[in-house]
Amino acid sequence: MPADIHPSAHGPRLNATRARQARWGRHAFWVLVISTILAALALFGAWSFRAQDLAAVEVNNGVKTPAEAQRYDTPQRPAKQTPQ
Repeated sequence: MPADIHPSAHGPRLNATRARQARWGRHAFWVLVISTILAALALFGAWSFRAQDLAAVEVNNGVKTPAEAQRYDTPQRPAKQTPQ
């Protein structure tokens, strides 16, 4: 029988559950640690890049005088309720 057909030439036979399980080792641990640190740095970098815009109040309205600001002040009206 050729070596490529013989079952013992390919290594030990495992059941399906055991074959699907991954190994847990140092390399997996370091990949998880480094990727978590990089994600935290990216989040902190994005936050610090936009921190001034987040701290500003109404940065996009372009109002220069109090009279102009009154245009944006709309009175609150009660919600309409329709009978069932």
